[in-house]
Amino acid sequence: MSIQLQPSARRAPLSAARIAPDRRRHKRFKVQVSGRFMRADRTEHPCKIIDVSPGGMAIACTQLVPVGERIIGQFEHLGSVVGSVVRVLPEGFAMALSVTAHKREKLAAQLTWLINRHELAGQAIERRHERFGIKQRISTLKLDEDIVIECRILDVSLSGASVGTEARPPIGHIVTVGKQLAKVMRYHDQGIGVQFIEPQEREVLERDFG
Repeated sequence: MSIQLQPSARRAPLSAARIAPDRRRHKRFKVQVSGRFMRADRTEHPCKIIDVSPGGMAIACTQLVPVGERIIGQFEHLGSVVGSVVRVLPEGFAMALSVTAHKREKLAAQLTWLINRHELAGQAIERRHERFGIKQRISTLKLDEDIVIECRILDVSLSGASVGTEARPPIGHIVTVGKQLAKVMRYHDQGIGVQFIEPQEREVLERDFG
């Protein structure tokens, strides 16, 4: 599946707070993310996200899907989403997402990473030399469904960490390491490598993990 961002989405990094949902509105961001969705009759169809927020998304597809139908979507980098069609569009439909507050928070973090991934990748490359050890600090790793397990922080940089754990959350998933939201980037012999959603100051990381 291919992913492209509209030029406007790459102008400046966005903080998770700016796209986190609130009761007044969910700001939508234009992205082009390919995926598939399953209808109520269990047939699957290709589609593409036109824009998305933590509370809903607009989908381009060739299917005529009526208002009220329940949809299950699967999208690269965002994973599975569930919702109901609230509006029929000329190019497809708009759906409201049925998610818990925790899932909504994680989706906001995934959107932050998706929109800023080029900037974050560049920052990670620039900061490789700033990785430092923290004496295998014991911390926590929060997974889906509010599952929290103990882990070891093997080393840290301003943009990510190496985590000692037997858990293997899927590559691309958002997890919480200590107090830091992070995206799972790779596996290694002792655990996983993660990239922080937002690069941190060394003092913050030493306070959290040191």
